Amino acid sequence: MPFQTLTRSAFFVALAPALALAQEHGAEPKPGLLTSDGGLMFWSLIVFIALFFILSKFAFGPITQAVRAREDALTQAIEDARKDREAAAKLLADHQARIEAARDEAQKVIVEGRATAEAMKASMLDDTHKQQQDLLDRARRDIDAERVVAIAELRREAVGLAIAAAGRVIEHNLDDAQNRKLVEQYLATIQ
Repeated sequence: MPFQTLTRSAFFVALAPALALAQEHGAEPKPGLLTSDGGLMFWSLIVFIALFFILSKFAFGPITQAVRAREDALTQAIEDARKDREAAAKLLADHQARIEAARDEAQKVIVEGRATAEAMKASMLDDTHKQQQDLLDRARRDIDAERVVAIAELRREAVGLAIAAAGRVIEHNLDDAQNRKLVEQYLATIQ
């Protein structure tokens, strides 16, 4: 298409001097548009062919090459842009995958942390319950031991009281009513 445009432009450029030369011959009556002058047409055709040959030899080739080079550069730029867009899309997908993996890993760490905390809590509760049970068992043993000691002491005191009461009864060996009265008096002084 650029070649056709250039050809058309060259044709009009070659035709313009021929028309100008035709108008310079002012002495002759102006021919009409439909009249033909064989000499003018011949020389116009010769100038056109020569100009076309010169342009095709020296101008059309470099212009066509420049247009092709520009077209190739644009095609390459479009291809590079497409490749860059694909690389950017791939990089974006990779980053999104990494972010998702990091999110998943963080969730796993949180879940594992919660599980560890729950296990530690359960372990600490078990230890506390065991310690509490140990304290209760020790307190029961201590209470039982103190009760045994208290009972033994009460028995000793009861025996001592019984012996003391028996000693007084024997000292005053009186009748049964008097013995009873003495024991009651002695017990009243103890309270």
